[in-house]
Amino acid sequence: MQAAAEFSPGAGAACGGASPALALLTADEAEAARILQICNACRYCEGFCAVFPAMTRRLEFGKADINYLANLCHNCGDCLHACQYAAPHEFDVNVPKVMAKVRLQTYTDYAWPPFLGALYKRNGLALSLAIAAALALFLALTVAMTGTLLHEPLAGDFYAIFPHNMLVLMFGAVFGFAILALGLGVASFWRQVSPGKASGAALAETTQDVLSLRYLDGGHGKGCNNQDDAFTLWRRRFHHFTFYGFMLCFAATSVATLYHYLLDLHAPYSLSSLPVVLGTLGGIGLLIGPAGLLWMNLVRHPEHGDAAQKPMDRGFIALLFLISLSGLALLVLRDTRYMGLLLALHLGVVMALFLTMPYGKFAHGIYRTAALLKWAIEKRQPLKLKLGSD
Repeated sequence: MQAAAEFSPGAGAACGGASPALALLTADEAEAARILQICNACRYCEGFCAVFPAMTRRLEFGKADINYLANLCHNCGDCLHACQYAAPHEFDVNVPKVMAKVRLQTYTDYAWPPFLGALYKRNGLALSLAIAAALALFLALTVAMTGTLLHEPLAGDFYAIFPHNMLVLMFGAVFGFAILALGLGVASFWRQVSPGKASGAALAETTQDVLSLRYLDGGHGKGCNNQDDAFTLWRRRFHHFTFYGFMLCFAATSVATLYHYLLDLHAPYSLSSLPVVLGTLGGIGLLIGPAGLLWMNLVRHPEHGDAAQKPMDRGFIALLFLISLSGLALLVLRDTRYMGLLLALHLGVVMALFLTMPYGKFAHGIYRTAALLKWAIEKRQPLKLKLGSD
């Protein structure tokens, strides 16, 4: 512990002035570098999560290192409550908050096109809801012009409202744009962090860590901190409901696509069919998970994260919840005269999610997966530090 006490609040630059690596950092990245230098001397939290052992493989923290470690951080908050240098200590060490600030910056820095990332960063919640409302209104007016907004029951035949090829064209274009934008952003991030070659073992470990949300257990299995220093596993559980709810809905769409093109079985499908069962289970997960995450976001201690990121977080949570709510309502009322209106609302929210995916909370899952893969690769490489007479 003694080494950490030698750092002043402005520590982080090499003696005689800032290093070239630090000179290129933003204010938040420079603060992260300062805190990481202190943590690297202390190492009390080394067993908490992957951030700390990854940190100890470095003596200096450049932009790529800080962006990598920020996205490796799961914002569990445990290290803040364990830290002897947290406020009111003059070092004011707060790893979760500074990492959250840097993560938010990476979503903008790597966004494509860049102006959309900056716009979403400033107005995440308002922009998400405005896009969803505008698209839903546009689709509703389009349906109204054909005279089918309120109609005779159509036995759940969505294609009587929007032809199949029209839906494929609209959502194929929007989804394609989202994948392109995400792919370009993550590829840029990946090139910067220079991970090295991924082995089968590294890929398997990353997959397990992602699917189990390993680092949301606090490194000790008791969970994260949320309102205070008490541990809770609910954040991990709500993330699981959200993640697997989303994956079940994606699976439902994929199975329905196979039914349509390979088996020549066209919607509407019965309530007992595989696409409907998968979609219903996924929809329930996307009600429970986002509702729980929103509650935890509202009551979370302000020192556990970045307040500027809350609109982005809540925008994504709101879209997921509205997608599930409108989708389940559409399923229940698909044999009524309100199907066209509910379909326009549901499709508008889904399209809004696709358009905002590359710039907000959905993107964090992709960047975090990339960071976890880099860590799985890096930990298998020889340590390159040269200390003393080495």
